[in-house]
Amino acid sequence: MDFALTDDQQMMVDAAQRVNEKFVQPLLASHDQFKGLPKQAVLSVLQKAADLGLTAARIPEEGGGAGLKMLDYGLMVEQLPPSIMLMVQPHEATSTRIYFGGTDEQRERFLPDLIAGRKVGATGSTEPDHGSDPRGIKTTATPDAEGNVTLTGRKQWISNAPVCDLIYVTCRMPDGAGGFRMARVLVDRSETPFETRELEMHGLCQAPLGEVLFDGNKVPLRNVCPESADTARLLTITWLANRPAVGLMAVGLAQRALDMAREYAGVRKQFGKPIGAFQAIQNDLADIETLVVSARLTCYHALAAIDRGQRANGLSAMAKRYAVDASDKAIAIAMRVHGAMGLSRELGLEQMARDVRSLTVPDGTPGILALIQGRELTGLDPFR
Repeated sequence: MDFALTDDQQMMVDAAQRVNEKFVQPLLASHDQFKGLPKQAVLSVLQKAADLGLTAARIPEEGGGAGLKMLDYGLMVEQLPPSIMLMVQPHEATSTRIYFGGTDEQRERFLPDLIAGRKVGATGSTEPDHGSDPRGIKTTATPDAEGNVTLTGRKQWISNAPVCDLIYVTCRMPDGAGGFRMARVLVDRSETPFETRELEMHGLCQAPLGEVLFDGNKVPLRNVCPESADTARLLTITWLANRPAVGLMAVGLAQRALDMAREYAGVRKQFGKPIGAFQAIQNDLADIETLVVSARLTCYHALAAIDRGQRANGLSAMAKRYAVDASDKAIAIAMRVHGAMGLSRELGLEQMARDVRSLTVPDGTPGILALIQGRELTGLDPFR
């Protein structure tokens, strides 16, 4: 087992770091850190992400995508701020779902602009009363005699919702026998305007997040994805890579906190010497590094398993849950190393603490992820 990056992987990491340093950080600094970025800024982010292959990482090259291995994808995700990746990842997941679950006509109509970053994509799954169980959704698409479906319902906690051009909506549709089946509808905002409301959050404030209201909106039937028994499975497959990727977003924050703490320990003096010379501080730094490295390797392990075609449901859940928790602890220790300075807005660690805790919810809460891992360990379903 070789833990060293290949030359190609190092080039990917270096490219992502350059984009972060030269474009991303100045962009974030030029906008209000407590508000979601405006649409034009999000489009500029997506276009830079497209240069790295991140807007269509899982779409094969013959389909216009980058065809990246998921480990390579994760290596680049770690180099970019979570507030940026929580715009890019939902956009990429939307493109992936259209490619693998849409019609040829839908792919031709929507994917070129999404892949190039000319339009913003979103996926609407979560509802006010249903998050972890997509089979409990209430948003309904009802066919009519005019060649449309009428979409009614509410989606909440949707990344990119306030600025999106297209939203992939998981909903239910009458099955003709008095019940419902799962369905997916592509809602193009230019032909079917819908209402959104931006939500203010504890952390990751610059990533646009919102609520979507469908109140009898008419959507052309051609925008309904083909009926398939794999509708829920398609969502799950994309979540498998998303989860360790979210974990690596947290690891990126924790690595930055480690770098800051180590530097501070070398220049801050007390009792006539750098605080890094004291055993307690060295112990703190060792604990932070251990948390960062173990979290990173757990996420890499899950992504590499996906690349090998292994069943990774439990590994993916474990990676995200552990990495976010470990990174939260690492950042908290780094704040302690900095003393009162660690609590200042000027330094930025307090924002990192808010951001990492905000990563506990996307793509599965810790409790749900633990149950998924437990199901894989025991073979027993804790949900039903």
